[in-house]
Amino acid sequence: MVNLVMLSTPLTHNFPLISAGRAAGFTLIEALFVVLVLGALTALALPSFRDLVRSQAIKTASFDVFSSLVLARNEAVTRNATVTITPNGGNWASGWQITDAGGAVIRRQDPFPTSVTITGPASVNYNGMGRLTGAISGFSLVDSGGGFNTRCITVDLSGRPSVKTGTCS
Repeated sequence: MVNLVMLSTPLTHNFPLISAGRAAGFTLIEALFVVLVLGALTALALPSFRDLVRSQAIKTASFDVFSSLVLARNEAVTRNATVTITPNGGNWASGWQITDAGGAVIRRQDPFPTSVTITGPASVNYNGMGRLTGAISGFSLVDSGGGFNTRCITVDLSGRPSVKTGTCS
C-alpha cells in the first residue's frame, strides 16, 4: 500500500526576475576591455620570454657540447683507443660527430638553431687514457640576438671539461 501525501500549498520559487529589456552576460565594451588588458600584459611579457628562449638555447647547446666531451673521453678510456670529435663542415653550430680510431661513428649531434653561434677548435682528440692529445682552445657559445647570453667550455689537459657563464678569456 502506497501513501501519497498531498501538499496543501503550491511550490513557489524565488528566482530573481530579469527585466524584459536587459539580457544577462558581458557587454561588448567589457569584452574589449578584457582583450585590451590581455594584449598589454602580453606586450610586457614578450621581451622577457624572448630572452628566456635565447638563454635556454645557449644552456642546451653548452650541455650538448659538454656531454659530448664527457662521452668521447669515456669511450676513449673504455676502448683504450683514440676518440675524436669533429665539427660538421668545420662549423660546430652545424653539429658534430664522435668517431673512434677506426672511423666508426659513436654519436652524431644535430645542428643547432641559427640563434646559437659556437666556435671551438678544429677537432678534439682523446687518447686511450682519457687525456687530450694536445692543448685546445675553449668552446665559446654566444646567442646571435645580441650576445648577452654566453657560455665558455674549457678542457684541461687531463680531459675534463668545465663550463662557465661568460666569455672565454
